[in-house]
Amino acid sequence: MTPITESGKSGANGEVVANLPLPVQGDLVVLEQQVNRPRAKLGEAGESRTVAWGMTSVLVAMYVINFADKAVLGIIAQPLAKELGLSASDIGLTGSAFFLMLSLGGLFSGALDKWLGLRWALVLLVVLWSMAMLPLILSASFVTLLVSRMILGFAEGPNSPLLFSAAYSWHAPARRGLPGAVLTCSASIAKIAIAPILAYVAVTWGWRSALVALAIAGLLWAVLWLAMWKEGPYGRSGNSGKADSVDSGPEESGPEDSDPASASASASATAPATDAEPAVPWLRIFRTRTFIGGVLLIAAAYALAAVVLTWLPSYFELGLGYSRLQAGSMFSIPSLIGLVIMLSSTWLSDRLITKGVSMRAARVVFPAVGMLIGGTMLVFLPFVSAPVMAVFMVSLGYAICTPVLPLLNACVSELCPPKQISGVLGVFLSLMAFGGFIAPYMMGRIVDAAGDGGDGYATAFQILGGVALVVAVVGIVIIDPARDKNLVRPNAPVVAAR
Repeated sequence: MTPITESGKSGANGEVVANLPLPVQGDLVVLEQQVNRPRAKLGEAGESRTVAWGMTSVLVAMYVINFADKAVLGIIAQPLAKELGLSASDIGLTGSAFFLMLSLGGLFSGALDKWLGLRWALVLLVVLWSMAMLPLILSASFVTLLVSRMILGFAEGPNSPLLFSAAYSWHAPARRGLPGAVLTCSASIAKIAIAPILAYVAVTWGWRSALVALAIAGLLWAVLWLAMWKEGPYGRSGNSGKADSVDSGPEESGPEDSDPASASASASATAPATDAEPAVPWLRIFRTRTFIGGVLLIAAAYALAAVVLTWLPSYFELGLGYSRLQAGSMFSIPSLIGLVIMLSSTWLSDRLITKGVSMRAARVVFPAVGMLIGGTMLVFLPFVSAPVMAVFMVSLGYAICTPVLPLLNACVSELCPPKQISGVLGVFLSLMAFGGFIAPYMMGRIVDAAGDGGDGYATAFQILGGVALVVAVVGIVIIDPARDKNLVRPNAPVVAAR
């Protein structure tokens, strides 16, 4: 290692090193350790990958609470219906109203990001949805249930695009499949780890106790978020210095950064030029076949997810004959399968892209084929009579469809400049939520029309499977993110994958 000379003197190679004090021997040892730090721990913009995943884990914690709020209606649906005298259509209407407001609220994600920034926008949302559940605790009625779930849906609407935008600020485009999957898997984590606890709480202390527990969890997360969050180098700021401030700048140096001049040049060369890329017209993005096909595909997947959140415990209890506690605990089965499938498939998708496979093959065709398989399984569900086999069919059929959600988010994020990701994902996920608006109420109507037994539930899942088959074929035919990125952003900076 070449010793760093005092200010204004020449180094070993004749270069001038200005404004640096002569270090003592201890400083040289520390500096040599920093220079020789393995670059495998650093990202494309020089950010610490440990810090990147630490920030992502905070976002995952919020998403777990968010999905637990969504899932709690399915868990308490039957005791709530019994106390308030609700029909299946009433429960379905409540679920659909929630997803309608979720889709409308998502339209405000870009505005909230612009007005408040990610830090305060997410704090505002988590406080709102924590408070939205309290009126139902104090005065239970169908009207209170409907209004509180609508407020909850509106407050949760901007959450997904803001969370994905926050996570993407710490991950380069080629790495976004896995963190997107981890965020999406928060739904699985909520149903695997939290749903059984909520089911036990609701059975033991009443359904109101489950709502109180979720409100407290949301407020505690807000405190954690304010203490920890910093935006990453791929965010709107496009400044790798923000990432460095989290994990001390000198430690991000590599072997070629052994002097200030080369360190500055390297930082300029590797930092993503997000601020340099101008915004593009919104309609140019929304008119692409990738965006339109992505909406169709992801709305079908989300319709299935909304039905699972709203109705699966009721299907297990009333349709297949399991006890209420068993049904609430079994809520985790499709999520556990989905967690394994989603994480492995999205890791493989990222891996394929870094190996040179096209984004269309890795992000579109790959998950759409899974949706074809899952849809086929659901189409045959009404012909299965054994409860255990029915649980297996609906769980695996749902789980195989789930990778569509994070991978299409990653596709759509490629269509727009970084400063527009929150707004574009807000519109994309709002349109996705219309699938959730239609499906729960549709299932409630089918269940009421079918009468007692599980035939109505199985028929509704069959219809959703058929829809999944159709949109998967359409998505494979029309979606091509690389083609549409070149149309929308012909001069977009390229961040190399490694």
